[in-house]
Amino acid sequence: MRLARVHRGHPFADKLKLTAMRIVAGHAPGVVRTLLYRKSFFGGKFSELTQQVMRGPSPWSVGERELFAAFVSRLNQCVF
Repeated sequence: MRLARVHRGHPFADKLKLTAMRIVAGHAPGVVRTLLYRKSFFGGKFSELTQQVMRGPSPWSVGERELFAAFVSRLNQCVF
């Protein structure tokens, strides 16, 4: 269940970003909406963690990690 506020409660500048995503990509992923919703609480820390996991030291290449993420997203029926 997604909170209506996460879907619609963004400041104007973020609404512009989401609109641009919809125009270019056809949708604005839910994770992006969540990151933009409460940047100080969730967005910054989650983005840092994601960068460490996806780009930090690993026996897997960046491409392999991206493929893993895409596969899991597909299994979860997540469109990003």
